[in-house]
Amino acid sequence: MPKVYILDVTNRDGVQTARIGMAKLEKTIINMLLNEMGVFQSEFGFPFTKHETNYLNANLELAEMGALAPIRLEGWARAIRKDVDLSFKLVPKLKHINLSMSTSAIMLTGKFMGKMDEKSIIASMGEAVEAAYGYGAETVGVNAEDASRTDLEFLIKFGKAAKEKGAKRLRYCDTLGADDPQTIYERIKTLAQEIKIPIELHCHNDIGMAVACSVMGAKGAVDGGQDAFINTTVNGVGERAGNADMLSVLLALKYGSGLKDKNLFPEGVNLNKAWHIAKYASYAFNIPIPVNQVGVGANAFAHESGIHADGALKDRRNYELYDYEELGRGEAELVETGRQITVGEYSGIKGFYNVFGKLEIEFKDEKEAERVLELARYANVHTQKPLTKDELLFVAKYPDQARKIMTVTPA
Repeated sequence: MPKVYILDVTNRDGVQTARIGMAKLEKTIINMLLNEMGVFQSEFGFPFTKHETNYLNANLELAEMGALAPIRLEGWARAIRKDVDLSFKLVPKLKHINLSMSTSAIMLTGKFMGKMDEKSIIASMGEAVEAAYGYGAETVGVNAEDASRTDLEFLIKFGKAAKEKGAKRLRYCDTLGADDPQTIYERIKTLAQEIKIPIELHCHNDIGMAVACSVMGAKGAVDGGQDAFINTTVNGVGERAGNADMLSVLLALKYGSGLKDKNLFPEGVNLNKAWHIAKYASYAFNIPIPVNQVGVGANAFAHESGIHADGALKDRRNYELYDYEELGRGEAELVETGRQITVGEYSGIKGFYNVFGKLEIEFKDEKEAERVLELARYANVHTQKPLTKDELLFVAKYPDQARKIMTVTPA
């Protein structure tokens, strides 16, 4: 039976959201946490973008070392030859890439201004796919930007052309969040049946239906006989009103009335990491988690109404669909209200030893400790905020990769 996979795009679509961003070290920690959570693939950045080069190459080193495994790390580029050439020049060990091309008549006119037509779009995409495989890519996915506003017959033609060139998936991009669950189900099922290729769902939340469309689109692919790959972001961060929230998608697949018995929940996903990654992403993006956020919001398991409180105390299933423990919640969080020693760009060795001692990290000698302290100082300059436990542990455990990740050399 076809399966559903999570392909998270926090480090690509999430970080290009207006007014927010993440440091390269923070992007790396997101990849580490996605891996711990059992996510199949992370779209970890833009390999043709020079300021990403060191970060991308260092993350691929971590993958080779087994520190970022088994998660796949996949880059994103436009489906044009020059993007592919530059991507593999800058990131030669890249093995997975998604190539994007606008397909709707609206964008042919309003974006390309008539400089490209359906024939030239397919030609450019085909050349880019061939080039990526020529450079040693193991998997190439092809993205149809604005697929939800693209004529279905042309979308089928585009997908078949991509498949002929060796593309492993067709990404259906609901770029403006214009689809509804029923429409996307029918369109995706048709694409799966006609093209006979796995389908990715990339849905935006402009009218509040990114999760619903992602889930129903995935069901359409499965019902059409093909695997489905759902694009998500942590906490639903993304351009404009955001992307499909990863945890919401997972909970819908596991607990939705018409979905829970369909065996659509992705294999290997650990929901007990959800609370941890949500909190880290919130800190890194500097975006508070809304109190009503699915699963991880402060009110997700809060009861005040007399009837609800009474019912929840008698049996949590009266008013809770799933358990907070399943998401990694429930432990008390300690807040220091007295003396605090932190690690920052001006930290000294004594305070450093105090902080790392609490993390149960030991150094073989003072020289090693001083080397890691210097990296921790740079990490603080890099992120411009106090370092988290995850970041401190990463810098201590992978100092060479940390150094590379935090190095950006302007052209």
